[in-house]
Amino acid sequence: MLAYILRRLFLVIPTLFGIMVLNFVIVQAAPGGPVEQMIAQLEGTAVGATERFSGSASGGELMQRPPSEASGGGAYRGARGLPKELVQRIERMYGFDKPVYERFWLMMKSYLVFDFGDSFFRNRRVIDLVIDKMPVSLSLGLWTTLLIYFVSIPLGIRKAVKDGSRFDISTSTILVVLNAIPGFLFALLLIVLFAGGSYFKWFPLRGLVSDDWSTFGAVGKVLDYFWHMALPIAAMTIGGFAGLTFLTKNSFVEEIGKQYVLTARAKGLTEDRVLYGHVFRNAMLIVIAGIPGAFIHVLFTGSLIIEVIFSLDGIGLLGFESALNRDYPVMFGTLYFFGLIGLVMGIVGDMMYTVVDPRIDFEARG
Repeated sequence: MLAYILRRLFLVIPTLFGIMVLNFVIVQAAPGGPVEQMIAQLEGTAVGATERFSGSASGGELMQRPPSEASGGGAYRGARGLPKELVQRIERMYGFDKPVYERFWLMMKSYLVFDFGDSFFRNRRVIDLVIDKMPVSLSLGLWTTLLIYFVSIPLGIRKAVKDGSRFDISTSTILVVLNAIPGFLFALLLIVLFAGGSYFKWFPLRGLVSDDWSTFGAVGKVLDYFWHMALPIAAMTIGGFAGLTFLTKNSFVEEIGKQYVLTARAKGLTEDRVLYGHVFRNAMLIVIAGIPGAFIHVLFTGSLIIEVIFSLDGIGLLGFESALNRDYPVMFGTLYFFGLIGLVMGIVGDMMYTVVDPRIDFEARG
């Protein structure tokens, strides 16, 4: 197993490099880079950005140029009429005075030591931004994944045992309906019902914790935290039950029909012994091994709208704002960091197979 893990770790390097190259090329080809964003802000025509420029070199400082200097900057939209030297200063400030390949090389060299640089528009280090936003996204991703698994696995097993019964059909209908409800729509419904909309005010509308959270005791801090997280987690969980429940059910139904189950029953084993002693290990392989991937999916792709609705300042919102602002250090830094996490979690997913069933030997496949 050790040799297999080492091989997978070595494959992480070219895979991550390919991901970065592909995204770097796509982003460079997209219109409206950080230079254009700065020019638009200097001209007062910036639109679509959710964060204003707050860097060390302010727009006023850059604009303090004699009006008699030659105009230039025709390569950038909206730069006509600006002094050419001003545009060149903006390029140097963002590192765009270097060739594309040199910028990529310098970026990757820094990323090897986890130096993601500073945000263009927030005047903060990228790693500090990620650390600040991480608790929100980790909370949403972790508790949502655990809740989905804790409900879906027992329900899927029950549906497999009762396959074709009224219970199976009714729960399938409910799951399909829940799966069809968008998470953001359910979030709005929860706010209307339970967060002071039109009915009850049982839960807070925004934030991860209360403003006076630091004054609470240990138990009070935990209760306040879950009080704030209840509605966002419920909104993210609503559409996650169906897929995993049906996957669990189908895995168990397939295993229950195999010969070894009939043999175990013929030997006089109880149904629970057959189900949880023999079927469970084989049927749960694909379900349990998918936990790392499911967590990564919920963490990085499922929380953006929920974070916006409940005013939770997490990774999803950070990535969205960075894309709007063309904040390249934040975009590429988070892409590298979470791409690396995703690849490592893929290896963890393979290791989960051997945890669930020690008979699996990846070395034998090699």
